[in-house]
Amino acid sequence: MENLVYIALFAPLVSSLFAGLFAMSPRKTFVGVVSSLLLFISFISSAVLGYHIATTGANVHVTMMDWISVADLHIPFGFIADHVSVTMMVVVSLVSTIVHIYSIGYMDHDKSFNRFFSYLSAFVFSMLVLVMSDNFAGLFIGWEGVGVCSWLLIGFWYHKPDVSREENPSISPSWAANEAFIMNRIADLGMLVGLFIIFWSTGSLQYDVVFSQIPNLAPAVLTAAAMALFIGAMGKSAQFPLHTWLTDAMEGPTPVSALIHAATMVTAGVFLVIRANPIFSVTPEVSYFIAALGTFVAFFAASMALVNRDLKRIIAFSTLSQLGYMFAAAGLGAYWIALFHLAAHAFFKALLFLGAGNVMHAMHGELDIFKMGGLKKQMRWTYAYMGLASLALAGIPPLAGFFSKDAIIETAFNEGTLILWAMLVITAGMTAFYSFRQVFLTFLGDERYKEFGIHPHEMYGFVLIAMSPLAILAVIAGFFRDWFNSFIIHLLPNYEMSENTHHLALILGAIVLVVAVSGIILAYKKYAKGLKRSEKTENGLIYKLLINQYYIPKIYEALITKPYAEISKLMWTKVDMRIVDATVDGIAKFIYKSGDGSRKMQTGNLSNYLNWMAGGALALLFIAVASSVIG
Repeated sequence: MENLVYIALFAPLVSSLFAGLFAMSPRKTFVGVVSSLLLFISFISSAVLGYHIATTGANVHVTMMDWISVADLHIPFGFIADHVSVTMMVVVSLVSTIVHIYSIGYMDHDKSFNRFFSYLSAFVFSMLVLVMSDNFAGLFIGWEGVGVCSWLLIGFWYHKPDVSREENPSISPSWAANEAFIMNRIADLGMLVGLFIIFWSTGSLQYDVVFSQIPNLAPAVLTAAAMALFIGAMGKSAQFPLHTWLTDAMEGPTPVSALIHAATMVTAGVFLVIRANPIFSVTPEVSYFIAALGTFVAFFAASMALVNRDLKRIIAFSTLSQLGYMFAAAGLGAYWIALFHLAAHAFFKALLFLGAGNVMHAMHGELDIFKMGGLKKQMRWTYAYMGLASLALAGIPPLAGFFSKDAIIETAFNEGTLILWAMLVITAGMTAFYSFRQVFLTFLGDERYKEFGIHPHEMYGFVLIAMSPLAILAVIAGFFRDWFNSFIIHLLPNYEMSENTHHLALILGAIVLVVAVSGIILAYKKYAKGLKRSEKTENGLIYKLLINQYYIPKIYEALITKPYAEISKLMWTKVDMRIVDATVDGIAKFIYKSGDGSRKMQTGNLSNYLNWMAGGALALLFIAVASSVIG
């Protein structure tokens, strides 16, 4: 079993290195095939490990070597496959395998095809390091690894300016990549502080050692550590106010978006809270803050998705909203429910993004849903996939989202946080509305794309086949909720509903279902037949507020980006060039001129040398006499 841990972890690294050998070569299909095969091997290894843990209850722990051993600090390269990590391993490797196969078709005409697979596999490897490490230091290595890889992938088309976002055409792939990287570095400073607090308090960064010493730590120390760790999670999982990078990250290729949103980067923050649950469980103030912020973000992101016209950004706002649901569950102590929703969400969200990639491919890069319509005729499979995924996202039974998201809403009611419960219920209605708004505007109604001379077509057959496991899992994953609960409680706290909530479960579920179905019906009435009526209503103050994301990006630009750019320009022109460069250049010129002047001494004439020697001797004699007189 130990060998399977290494295979699951390092197969993506081998894939990345293999593809990297051909990075500067023309497109080679076998690079994508081999990379996909190696990711599939990682998935099979993860699945076998999961079966072993489920049947025996025994974790698999391996230590490659000692990494840092200084005084009392001992940090190994250690990895563990337990109930939490193996769940993430299976989800990450499965979704990544499908995304790799999908990318063979999607990136078919890209000249950097081989380089793309190298970056994509490195991204997966970094995420596996993050979830499989048995200590906080190893987790942080993977944490930074996914940050670097996301920078490479979001900015993969760095040579292209953005032309898809009408409200902010200044966004470009390289700008979006830098935004994501810098915003996450800000949050990671908080996480580093949390790690320092943990090591200072416990003398270790090993999970088992740290968690065993929690009863001996002061509440103030635990609160500080929990808050600092969550700041890191806020950046990685794009929680307010560090959320703006997530939708701008859509400038990367669509397979990247699917991987970031479904199985890798943005789920890392939720995973951190779940993994460090012994710390968060004893800090109720921080936990409630997490739940409240998650609920706010769920509502906040859903409201912005209501009016957005960009197909990928609508789905990105959806991810942000669903992350809020996950944090709400974790903050309320239902860690296993948060993890279950993370897994279920990965399947239908990856399916949504890959379906959006099919549409984008068919529409020659166009993403404005107001310019689509009637694509059902040409793209029946994509329509079916995206409709199915939207039903799961909306929480319609018996699909996966119904079982996972409704459990979170029920948890909010069970904890007596009725305000959070009401906001999550309303958000469920908004989710259903914007999900089917994009489906109806894209696939039903009049064929508006003909006005722009676009001739859409369905994606390659092997790509559609590769997407089918996601569709199946989006349907059946919810039926495994009870099994998952019994599996995961070996490591996570068992969260159960109270008897009162249990009796009201049908009523609570019915309320959410009615709200969600009402959202779908409203979207159908408003958008299924075209845009004539809807165009008249999409204006006014509220519309402008939502389409401009509450003007938060503009506020950041006015208060942070532009002042920082002006200060940087000032420091460069006034300080760097006039003072630093002038000083350095002045010293260099002085030395150069001194050398040029002293070169005249080297004449090759013996009498000149004797004169210089005599002058030097007199100078030394003068210095000696002067020193004795002064002394």
